[in-house]
Amino acid sequence: MILGGLRALARLPVVPVPAGLRVRPVDPDDVAARLASLASGPPAGRVRDLAGPQELTFADLVRGYLAATGRRRPVVSLWLPGTGGIRAGALLPAGPYDAGARTWSDFVLSELAVTRSG
Repeated sequence: MILGGLRALARLPVVPVPAGLRVRPVDPDDVAARLASLASGPPAGRVRDLAGPQELTFADLVRGYLAATGRRRPVVSLWLPGTGGIRAGALLPAGPYDAGARTWSDFVLSELAVTRSG
């Protein structure tokens, strides 16, 4: 889960992130609702991929988490060897897809509220 990794990275004085890594993070609740709908319906065969509503870089994810937690850290993008396919969009949906509803920032704020209250 991305959030767990970000919690660990946010403890560092400088947060290194892979440059050019783009994702469409999808909310676990959106995934669960989709799976429940598919499981309770008739056979559907190959269905469209499910992705998040926003395309973000890994640096965007980190900055959003830092802002939500009130932390200030420099975020440094590093070019890593062997990540050309990822930078080219290998982690993004390849064709038509359905988009979940919940944004990354909404997810982070909700998870932080649960963590603080529980």
